[in-house]
Amino acid sequence: MTECTSLQFVSPFAFEAMQKVDVVRLASLSDPELRLLLPCLVRMALCAPADQSQSWAQDKKLILRLLSGVEAVNSIVALLSVDFHALEQDASKEQQLRHKLGGGGGESILVSQLQHGLTLEFEHSDSPRRLRLVLSELLAIMNKVSESNGEFFLKSSELFESPVYLEEAADVLCILQAELPSLLPIVDVAEALLHVRNGAWFLCLLVANVPDSFNEVCRGLIKNGERQDEESHGGRRRTDALRFLCRMNPSQALKVRGMVVEECHLPGLGVALTLDHTKNEGGEDGVSDLVCFVSGLLLGTNAKVRTWFGTFIRNGQQRKRENSSSVLWQMRRQLLLELMGILPTVRSTRIVEEADVEMEPNVSVYSGLKEEHVVKASALLRLYCALMGIAGLKPTEEEAEQLLQLMTSRPPATPAGVRFVSLSFCMLLAFSTLVSTPEQEQLMVVWLSWMIKEEAYFESTSGVSASFGEMLLLVAMYFHSTQLSAIIDLVCSTLGMKIVIKPSSLSRMKTIFTQEIFTEQVVTAHAVRVPVTSNLSANITGFLPIHCIYQLLRSRSFTKHKVSIKDWIYRQLCETSTPLHPQLLPLIDVYINSILTPASKSNPEATNQPVTEQEILNVFQGVIGGDSARLSQRFSITARLLVLYYVLSYEEALLANTKSLAAMQRKPKSYSSSLMDQIPIKFLIRQAQGLQQELGGLHSALLRLLATNYPHLCIVDDWICEEEITGTDALLRRMLLTNNAKNHSPKQLQEAFSAVPVSHTQVMQILEHLTLLSASELIPYAEVLTSNMNQLLNSGVPRRILQTVNKLWMVLNTVMPRRLWVMTVNALQPSIKFVRQQKYSQNDLMIDPLIVLRCDQRVHRCPPLMDITLHMLNGYLLASKAYLSAHLKETAEQERASQNNMIGLIGQMDAPEVTREELKNALLAAQDSAAVQILLEICLPTKEERAKHVNPDSLVRNVQSVITTSTPNKDMEEGEDNLLCNLREVQCLICCLLHQMYIADPNIAKLVHFQGYPCELLPLTVAGIPSMHICLDFIPELIAQPELEKQIFAIQLLSHLCIQYALPKSLSVARLAVNVMGTLLTVLTQAKRYVFFMPTLPSLVSFCRAFPPLYEDIMSLLIQVGQVCASDVATQTRDIDPIITRLQQINEKPNGWSGLCKDQSYKNGSRDTGSMDPDVQLCHCIESTIIEIINMSVSGI
Repeated sequence: MTECTSLQFVSPFAFEAMQKVDVVRLASLSDPELRLLLPCLVRMALCAPADQSQSWAQDKKLILRLLSGVEAVNSIVALLSVDFHALEQDASKEQQLRHKLGGGGGESILVSQLQHGLTLEFEHSDSPRRLRLVLSELLAIMNKVSESNGEFFLKSSELFESPVYLEEAADVLCILQAELPSLLPIVDVAEALLHVRNGAWFLCLLVANVPDSFNEVCRGLIKNGERQDEESHGGRRRTDALRFLCRMNPSQALKVRGMVVEECHLPGLGVALTLDHTKNEGGEDGVSDLVCFVSGLLLGTNAKVRTWFGTFIRNGQQRKRENSSSVLWQMRRQLLLELMGILPTVRSTRIVEEADVEMEPNVSVYSGLKEEHVVKASALLRLYCALMGIAGLKPTEEEAEQLLQLMTSRPPATPAGVRFVSLSFCMLLAFSTLVSTPEQEQLMVVWLSWMIKEEAYFESTSGVSASFGEMLLLVAMYFHSTQLSAIIDLVCSTLGMKIVIKPSSLSRMKTIFTQEIFTEQVVTAHAVRVPVTSNLSANITGFLPIHCIYQLLRSRSFTKHKVSIKDWIYRQLCETSTPLHPQLLPLIDVYINSILTPASKSNPEATNQPVTEQEILNVFQGVIGGDSARLSQRFSITARLLVLYYVLSYEEALLANTKSLAAMQRKPKSYSSSLMDQIPIKFLIRQAQGLQQELGGLHSALLRLLATNYPHLCIVDDWICEEEITGTDALLRRMLLTNNAKNHSPKQLQEAFSAVPVSHTQVMQILEHLTLLSASELIPYAEVLTSNMNQLLNSGVPRRILQTVNKLWMVLNTVMPRRLWVMTVNALQPSIKFVRQQKYSQNDLMIDPLIVLRCDQRVHRCPPLMDITLHMLNGYLLASKAYLSAHLKETAEQERASQNNMIGLIGQMDAPEVTREELKNALLAAQDSAAVQILLEICLPTKEERAKHVNPDSLVRNVQSVITTSTPNKDMEEGEDNLLCNLREVQCLICCLLHQMYIADPNIAKLVHFQGYPCELLPLTVAGIPSMHICLDFIPELIAQPELEKQIFAIQLLSHLCIQYALPKSLSVARLAVNVMGTLLTVLTQAKRYVFFMPTLPSLVSFCRAFPPLYEDIMSLLIQVGQVCASDVATQTRDIDPIITRLQQINEKPNGWSGLCKDQSYKNGSRDTGSMDPDVQLCHCIESTIIEIINMSVSGI
């Protein structure tokens, strides 16, 4: 708005005085300044005030005194004397008329019969008519604005253009808006004034006379403004008007700028206000408001704001009118001036040629960047990166020259200086077009060489671990491996913004790096000399030596140039702390790959060296045991877990790469089993469990390796037990911990065990105190506890001592399972006089897990110790599977290669592999089934127990009698005694383990039942093992076996299963069994018939009890069997005829024979036992079976 430049605006001083109604300040204003504020002052003097205080009365007198000497006051008083109510009614009628006529010009109700122009009419009119003239003109403009649909127009109006009557017109405008606020909303009036000449001047006067409307007017103008104000004439006029308003009230300029960003309108206004504020603040050393504002727009999180401002930059560059009046040009000029203001010296790029080559770098013509300017320089670099990368700014030659000068300057060795160098380096990579001439390229090379030389000094002086030296190495490695996308990601993450970088733009930088500055051999040799990062953790951000080593390992540079990196990696793993740095696990993985996989097939020996066993043992020394506490503090828990992860991952990778290693005839050394036995794996895993948040993915990775290679350390029962030990109960026990519990030494515990034959009190007291200790505190007592277990097998040891030992053993099992198992197995060996006990090792027990069951026979009737034995057996069975699988993988390829060399036939290569796998599976199946058979044998009562009438069948029957019998009797008491015996408890423990084994592998259940076991155990196994129902799947196959013993066992098993699981599937299998029995009746000889039917006929009673629909078929079968037997003996004796007659009568009239159930001779089949003929005995058995079935059916009804 160049037409307003000659007019006098309201000064900030006068506006502030009006805002605060500071009469003293108003009195100090000059007459021209006071003249602009007369409408408001006259209204304040004439209108009745709401403030009736004495102070306002005095201020009002001063205002009247001020106005008394001003001639223009009279005209304003005359304006206030008009009837505004009538004026408002006429204005409303005129608006209605205009609306009906479609907004066109016509007769006006406010102003009629204009004989001259508006200016002359205004001059000759009195106050009421002047009000009507201005109101009519203003309403016409407002109507046109509302109908323009956002299209800007400039209305020519004599009233608002004549310089003679501007002040009088402004007075009328202010009075109209103040007296008719509903008709003339101030925001609409402000919008209309933008469409007339001198509109900004009128707008400032209007707002100055209503100062509390400043924010409302500004927000309205911004909301109605264009998204890109520099694109249109109307946008520029709106921006100029708002700038005049903010100059009048500079304290609200930043708030108006905030409205601009909030609405995403008028970006030029936001920049212009910032430029005005930057000039006013006058600060040079700190980061300017312009840099902060533009950086915030482009680097903030609001994508809408970023796109809006980026469009402003792009559109501004496309316009040819790029002169000093453009806000974008002014912004770029101001930024360039700020950049030049912090440059050390204004240098020419030709200075490189003029400088003496032999001159020392520290005394060269390159002066350093001042320390107070470093932060501002970094902010400017990021801003220019955002402008060029996000907003698409194309720098001029002058801007590019000065930017290069700033980027290649040398800051002091401070953390801010390290940050500045990193930003400069990344900016050179991102915008290589800034280097366009050979002189500039040479300047960049010299600066990069300076970076390499000064990197160590910067890191030591600034105290920053992540220096720019690591970034240089990393970029050099990426260039050597042509990973340009990784360089782009590195640049974007360092700059903190996502910008588009074309890989082709990095070609020249790649040449400079790989051929002039960093050859691959230089990179490798330099990287291994870089010191490790002390206490490396995720809290240390930036680019570290570990990033460089990782990248060099991936590109196989160390093996290619025969540089040993093992010691550096080992030192870095030992120098770690929580929270875990995310690059450590990938580093270990790629290091292991470089050990096992050669860099090229032509050179199979080009591999890195693994960490030695002694170095690994040094890390774990003192982890378990109280005498090496000082050594254990040397390494952090993070270092131990990382080394454990390395060892486990190395062993897994070695097995996985067996095939490829054998093809290359390489056999890397595997870590010995003795080393693995000395690593407290479970103890470390338990510690890692409490640090999952700080260890990132390390805990889950260790669990995966454990589940694959050490399944015996991942038993579900152990995890459940561990949860109980580490829960709230443990906290309560710790609260009960006394000094006595802490003072008991392992030696005292040994002395107490020695006194067990005499007194149990002392050992019981010590054991109870030990239960209050944590698992790690119990470790010193483990050897004493296990070595004395054999003494606990003697008679007279209280059950409480045994249970407490079991409890302590389970706690120790959570931290040192493998070592504890070996000690326990050796301690529980049977003591034989004059025979030296063999000491088994961990390897022995994994090869033959059944050693666990070769313990003292007294363990089989000691439930607390039997529980421990079964726990170890389950663990070693799992360990044996993993051991054999690993052994198979280790030796398979060598075996296959040797056989291939001998045979020389490629087609036969797979045959040995299949055979070895089958042999392994057969061995594991035999091992598991042998364990199950031994455990089932343990469930059988001994001779002494049989003498006391204890057997598995009676135990099950006693359980049922205790449950079903309501009145106490002698049998019930005897049943309770049997249920409380040690045998019963051991049977329950064994059944629980067998249930787990059957669920884990149903083939074990099938194999065991095909092998068979004593039928007296069937009631126990069916009732005690919940997973026995799976036997229903293979019983038809078992019945179909040719061996008579297996068929008998299958029918007996099925009879118990039908009672336990009366399912439709059981019914179909039972019907099949009855049919098979009928078929066998026709094919078996007399001797085999007796052998088969005598044990299987009682099973038919169970079939009928479970499934009454089988009654007819079973009765028919029994009659057929009886008839066959009778026919065989008919020629020898006639004694069988009465039996056949009774069987027929029983079949025809079963109710008449129901009372025979009370006769024990029928149940036991003991009648006519004088005859030793098998058929006669079988007939008696049939008779007893039928009577029992009939009685069962009648009693059931």
